Amino acid sequence: MKTLILVATENEIVRENFPDCSILVTGVGMLNTAVELTIYLNQKKPDLVINLGVAGSFKKDLLVGSVCEVVRDKISELGAENKDGFLTLDEIGFITKNSFEAKARTSLVNVSSITVNTIHGNKKNIAEILERLNPDVESMEGAACMMVCQKFNIPSLQIRSISNFIEERNKEKWNLSLAIKNLNFEAKKIISNL
Repeated sequence: MKTLILVATENEIVRENFPDCSILVTGVGMLNTAVELTIYLNQKKPDLVINLGVAGSFKKDLLVGSVCEVVRDKISELGAENKDGFLTLDEIGFITKNSFEAKARTSLVNVSSITVNTIHGNKKNIAEILERLNPDVESMEGAACMMVCQKFNIPSLQIRSISNFIEERNKEKWNLSLAIKNLNFEAKKIISNL
């Protein structure tokens, strides 16, 4: 099986763990992910794309260092605001797909995610997104990867490791090294069982 591993940053992957996989480092965010993955898939056709990365957790039972599989993802900021709050594209008359689902493929905990341009870091916005969408985690690339893979009809898998809780921004509470270590450990196990 030809497997492509997609990561946003070089520090999220231990390359020597994946000698038989192609690796694409896209850069952070939806735009970078969509552009770089589209360029790649126009040239090569893997059998599976695995999006690996860290994420923030909205749920206290998804502990820092835990690894999960995203089976539902949504681009949370695609819409408009009015005096009463947020309007989805559907609500303002545009029919655009911005929610994606994937079949669970691992024994990891299944979660729902939002893909964001701006990482949540203040109480008001955190409360608003929890009330509107109630996601488990957030990342900056996931839905973009899922969307491009669906357009190319290539199966994808999104694996995230929790680096921090979503709360008032305080990087001293984050544990990127643990998240990345656990992410690569679980990803290596998943790939060896494909």
